Amino acid sequence: MMPDIDFIEKTLNSQLVYDGKVLKVYKDDIKISTGQKSFREVVRHPGGIVIAALKDENKILMVKQFRYPISKAVYELPAGKLEKNEDVLFAAKRELEEETGYCAKSWKSLGYINTSPGFSDEKLYLFLAEELYYTKCHPDEGEIIQCFEFDIKEVYKMISDGEINDSKTICGIFKCILEGVLKI
Repeated sequence: MMPDIDFIEKTLNSQLVYDGKVLKVYKDDIKISTGQKSFREVVRHPGGIVIAALKDENKILMVKQFRYPISKAVYELPAGKLEKNEDVLFAAKRELEEETGYCAKSWKSLGYINTSPGFSDEKLYLFLAEELYYTKCHPDEGEIIQCFEFDIKEVYKMISDGEINDSKTICGIFKCILEGVLKI
């Protein structure tokens, strides 16, 4: 049996390196459990939400938009950034309507994921939205987005074929499958 290891790292000093509109970057001097000193570069992010919106049995809403950092238009679940002190369910409802034009009568939390815990504290809250009804799509300024409806088998194939590589989308779909809501 392996001995217990102390995985705690203590922050000795934290310096703000970049203060942007969406995120902040810090360089933290740390002390690890062996007593050695090191550093961590940390991206602080307000977090966000991801919505698996089921239109009909095994039909799911996806959006397509250009993602500048990877220079590519991608299919993904509707998602968005949390505003300061915003309730996560309120944010999910807001983002679903903004990006797809749909609202939902039924909401269920599917937990959360840490997107890149090696360098970022970003936490995305996953939601299942059902009993959808259409209102009006109104994307954020500067956001060009198109909504699509796919059968879950199509989405599964798109993931298998590498057409969908977005981690939040894959996690959201997987959580729905685990919950028994989507069947492949």
